[in-house]
Amino acid sequence: MPAANHSLPSPEAQAANLAALHALDLLDTDPEVAFDAVANVAARVFRAPTALVSLVDEQRQWFKSRVGMACTETPLSESFCRYAVASRVPTVVLDATEDPIFCDNPLVTAPQGLRFYAGAPLLLAGGAAIGTVCVLDYAPRSGCNPADLAVLTDLACIAVETIVLRAAASGLIRERPCLPQTV
Repeated sequence: MPAANHSLPSPEAQAANLAALHALDLLDTDPEVAFDAVANVAARVFRAPTALVSLVDEQRQWFKSRVGMACTETPLSESFCRYAVASRVPTVVLDATEDPIFCDNPLVTAPQGLRFYAGAPLLLAGGAAIGTVCVLDYAPRSGCNPADLAVLTDLACIAVETIVLRAAASGLIRERPCLPQTV
């Protein structure tokens, strides 16, 4: 099982990630059923109270979909997802209170704070990592089932394909304005 990777992206990688994210025009858009389904399945598979489809930009992580979380974004400084984006592999933190990077994070130190995190990066074909599909729990875990982590990775792939199809459909609608704008 992958351990938490605590490296952050190089400036070049971060610039490429951000350019790809902004080109998709996905930030701050309305909820969409496909992304909500991805988050719901992730929460059920992990039996986790919270699951997110997150997008990581310069200042924040914004949640395209969220299960069990009221807020729509958190500051980048509090983001677990930015480490999964940087590592480009699934990232697991079994107990954030015991992790030197996360133990002082306000999301961890808050009453009923975050303890468990598992996130799979959203990797575009061109190599950019733009966010994650992740699950959170407020109780630590002793392990993470590799099969569940594989499902999380598959869900990240589904989210990426949905993003790509959404972008293609949006481009087609711009080219042919007579098409219905339901994307």
